[in-house]
Amino acid sequence: MAVRKLHQDEADIDEGLVRRLVDDAFPRWAGRPLRYVDSHGTQNVLFRLGDEHVIRLPRIRGAVSDLARELRWMPVLARRLPVPVPEPVAEGRPAHGFPGRGPCTAGCPARSRSWGAEAAGGARRGPGGVRRGGQEHRPGRGARGLPGPPLTERDADTRAVLGRLADVIDADGALAVWDAAVRAPRGPEPAVWLHGDLQPGNVLVDGGRLSAVIDFGCMGLGDPAVDLIAAWYVLDARGRETFRTALAPDADTWARGRGWALTIAAHELDYYRTSNPFMAETATRVIGELVISAPRASA
Repeated sequence: MAVRKLHQDEADIDEGLVRRLVDDAFPRWAGRPLRYVDSHGTQNVLFRLGDEHVIRLPRIRGAVSDLARELRWMPVLARRLPVPVPEPVAEGRPAHGFPGRGPCTAGCPARSRSWGAEAAGGARRGPGGVRRGGQEHRPGRGARGLPGPPLTERDADTRAVLGRLADVIDADGALAVWDAAVRAPRGPEPAVWLHGDLQPGNVLVDGGRLSAVIDFGCMGLGDPAVDLIAAWYVLDARGRETFRTALAPDADTWARGRGWALTIAAHELDYYRTSNPFMAETATRVIGELVISAPRASA
């Protein structure tokens, strides 16, 4: 059975292709049980390989460079992060008509950590000791436009998207959130390492506690406000206040975080409105939370 496609330029992927790719590139794993994982992911197709590994294949060519960046930097960052993350163990190669490459990653070990104040503490510390480098560190979210507010680069496009969504969201309320975000200045503080995509599918929770963070395809250096999107994507109102109190961002950083959550959610809802119900429902919920929780202007 072929994998359901989400993009027009997506590669043809099915279990037979993955079996051939694995057996040819990794003879030591030939014959191990292979099982398709019907995830809500949008950039990679996942297959379980036995009980300990996951095969990730890029759906589109644009995801290939993300995987290459993960292969290089995950071993470096993993030693500095406060929670478990995937460990790349091997890299495939183009073959059998499949143009991309993809890593085989080991599973994340279960290790419980509290999700409120400790998550904020991890965000504050970051992977210390890793310094800024070349263009490969610059993700699509957060880095361009430094040291000014990078949200301005998405202003016109975000307003257009919100206009297209006026039939399914409170567009006026969303525009008020956006206006406040693009007005929030960014100071001279240096860029920091970002995960860039702290959404429900990328944050693993065990018994109400954070156990691992996965999918670092958007990682890079940029405005720390980008990773504040977790406050609306992952946490409820109570958890969001705990997170904010522990992290203690200034008002401008928090406003930019709201803006980043809004522009990401709006573009996801616009793009995946009919093709990926989970992404569309999540984005709709996030936009609603942002509007409802927005500070009200004083009379």
